[in-house]
Amino acid sequence: MKTWHFYSHPSIISSAVAAGPFEKKSPYSASFDTFFEDLYMGEKTFEKAQRKLMETVSNKVLEKVNMKREDVDCFISGDLINQITPSSITARTLEIPYLGIFSACASSMEGLALAAALVDGGFTEYVLTGVSSHNAATEKQFRYPTEYGGQKPPTAQWTVTAAGAVLVSGSRENSMAYIEKATIGRVQDINVTDPFNMGAAMSLAAADVIERHLKQCGETPEDYDYIITGDLAEIGHATVKDILNKKHIHLTDEKFLDCGKLIYEGIEEVMAGGSGPACSAAMVYSYFLNQLASGAVSRILVVATGALLSPLTFQQKETIPCIAHAVSLISPIKGVK
Repeated sequence: MKTWHFYSHPSIISSAVAAGPFEKKSPYSASFDTFFEDLYMGEKTFEKAQRKLMETVSNKVLEKVNMKREDVDCFISGDLINQITPSSITARTLEIPYLGIFSACASSMEGLALAAALVDGGFTEYVLTGVSSHNAATEKQFRYPTEYGGQKPPTAQWTVTAAGAVLVSGSRENSMAYIEKATIGRVQDINVTDPFNMGAAMSLAAADVIERHLKQCGETPEDYDYIITGDLAEIGHATVKDILNKKHIHLTDEKFLDCGKLIYEGIEEVMAGGSGPACSAAMVYSYFLNQLASGAVSRILVVATGALLSPLTFQQKETIPCIAHAVSLISPIKGVK
């Protein structure tokens, strides 16, 4: 599959991020819209709390541009919980035509790519897309409930409790960023079986989609201010650099960033870094989108990364297949090439 070129350059015209109590410690928390004071968020279960996160940002995105739910043509969302129920129940509340997606932690850019394609193709005028994750809900499903107090290895990552969403439109009025291109990932498997080492598992998928995007577009890393991965964290980030160096694609630390490394930077409780679908969404749909909107940066490539395992495949000793999707964004101030 070739890179998708969105010639009408669909626009992100609104964005919002809601986060949990631990995320207040993030050095980037000033870019987030709202916080909840505890993990239950007034609900009886962590899964219902995650749904509340998604409902909160969805409503906030529309509120910022004075739009009603009935004005939106499609809602695209995904998460990690069984049968993506937080997304689906949010869709029930919103009553917007719904496409549920699953690329694990890569779902943010899958949703953004699909939203841009629907708008660019003339099928929709407004698409709301977003993702969510919740630390306690994810730990309970994929590892061990946090109440167990289980010891984690240094390679383990901390699932981000947050939701991030954007509204994509065919209009360039009030644009925060133009969506330029998208390269859809291929499932890659580096033969990792350890669910506490997601960064290493996802590294090959990230390197593959970055390489294909650059080659298919005739570009080099120098064409972007930043190439930003979703949640490779310390282990995966270094591994991707090594893989690409061997292919003569050289990424510097100044240009090659990772949301999993950034979001909890300097926080001692976190080991390898952040993870979860909302890891990339929280950072890209707040801090980096604001950088584009202000013209502080001209062009970025966002590569969300996801591990496509389930509790069942882990119990059956299956290796972890992974995916990454890449979307390039342009500042509206800097203009379109």
